[in-house]
Amino acid sequence: MSVPSLSHYINGERVSAKAEHASENPSDTRDIVARFPDGRASEVDAAVAAARKAFPAWAESSPEVRSDFLDRIGNIILERREQLGRLLSREEGKTLPEGIGEVARAGRIFKYFAGEALRRHGQNLASTRPGVDASTTREAVGVFGLITPWNFPIAIPAWKSAPALAFGNTVVLKPADPTPATAAALADIIYEVGVPPGVFNMVFGGAAVGEAIVKHPGVDGISFTGSQATGAKVGMGAMARQARVQLEMGGKNPLVVLDDADLDRAVMCALDGSFFATGQRCTASSRLIVTNGIHDKFVEALAAKAAALKVGDALETGSQVGPLVNQVQMEKTLSYLEIAGKEGGRLLTGGKQLKLDKPGWYVSPAVIADTSQDMRVNREEIFGPVASTVRVKNYEEALQIANSGEFGLSAGIVTTSLKYARHFQHNIRAGMVMVNLPTAGVDYHVPFGGTRRSSYGAREQGFAAVEFYTQVKTAYVWG
Repeated sequence: MSVPSLSHYINGERVSAKAEHASENPSDTRDIVARFPDGRASEVDAAVAAARKAFPAWAESSPEVRSDFLDRIGNIILERREQLGRLLSREEGKTLPEGIGEVARAGRIFKYFAGEALRRHGQNLASTRPGVDASTTREAVGVFGLITPWNFPIAIPAWKSAPALAFGNTVVLKPADPTPATAAALADIIYEVGVPPGVFNMVFGGAAVGEAIVKHPGVDGISFTGSQATGAKVGMGAMARQARVQLEMGGKNPLVVLDDADLDRAVMCALDGSFFATGQRCTASSRLIVTNGIHDKFVEALAAKAAALKVGDALETGSQVGPLVNQVQMEKTLSYLEIAGKEGGRLLTGGKQLKLDKPGWYVSPAVIADTSQDMRVNREEIFGPVASTVRVKNYEEALQIANSGEFGLSAGIVTTSLKYARHFQHNIRAGMVMVNLPTAGVDYHVPFGGTRRSSYGAREQGFAAVEFYTQVKTAYVWG
């Protein structure tokens, strides 16, 4: 099978460049998915110039035109969900059902924002002055630079691109290096439906391309999803030139399990949140905070369920946990397991590099007991199939520990007590709260984002997206 060479997508054309890098299948590293170029500042300049040229006509076009384009994109994605899901799973490593599910989500996101394009957000207000009318309207901002991660290689480009385009902005997308073929498949669909040249552009490349986008004077706003360290640099770069910026930078998400919890549901929530998608979700349950009365039963049951999960090739029927995305992520995960052991954690199951019948980045799901909140495994994002448990006396101690640390993206509680569920909902320092549900798993039509160092700027997704991708104009009229 020949290996495709991917191209940048600029001004409605595929722009070829030397394919300097390879995207490999993490389930079988002998399989090269695609080769792709390393972009330069000149490609970023060309993409931004095309986006700026296309912006006026796109912003002034009928919202119905934009809606129709987005709806067609969504329909094609949904029609090809099996094919695209297979590509995604082959390239990123999440299991095939998870890959197909992510593709379907991307299609739904485009269709949702096809509807949002038709909703004119604004207000008519009574002025304090007789004979004067006051009103507000929302207008497109301009060119948005979108920097997306590898763990959701079509859903996150979708939830950034779709609202930007729906509200009349133009886009320059930089996808993550480990998953270029999935991003290219999205660009191909946008090209196929005939979106005008320059409205959507994509440049492959590493940190240099991201930096060029962030610092480019022709880019009006930046939306970034990735690590805290990189996000801080992106934020400073954007704010230095007063561009608007939105940052999503991960989580260290707590799942609190109280004595009165339904044990089976608690284990299900922890298993799903901690290990599915190989733990490579910013909303993953990486801290399991469990009260004394249920602690031993819960930990024993979770370890047994985790040990029974089938780790395997993402494309093979029956695989429940795929590989980590690359060697870097695998080695990072294994290093944190070693650190946890040195700090006093007790490995109950998993945490081993697996040698299957093919070369890949496989690690068995790990449950670490006897940890405390001050351990690195409970303070730093691992982004792998690792769950650590913290024993606490009561709900009050659980809440205090859940609120500790720098992150505040998602948090969950498993309880049959309405009293504790309500109190947790109102007092947890997180942007999203789950009651008797896994911390990972969110809907596309409601806001997404966290508190503290997990997020910065306006919320993503759903009706909240209009806040970031439009600007308000206030008008006063007399006569």
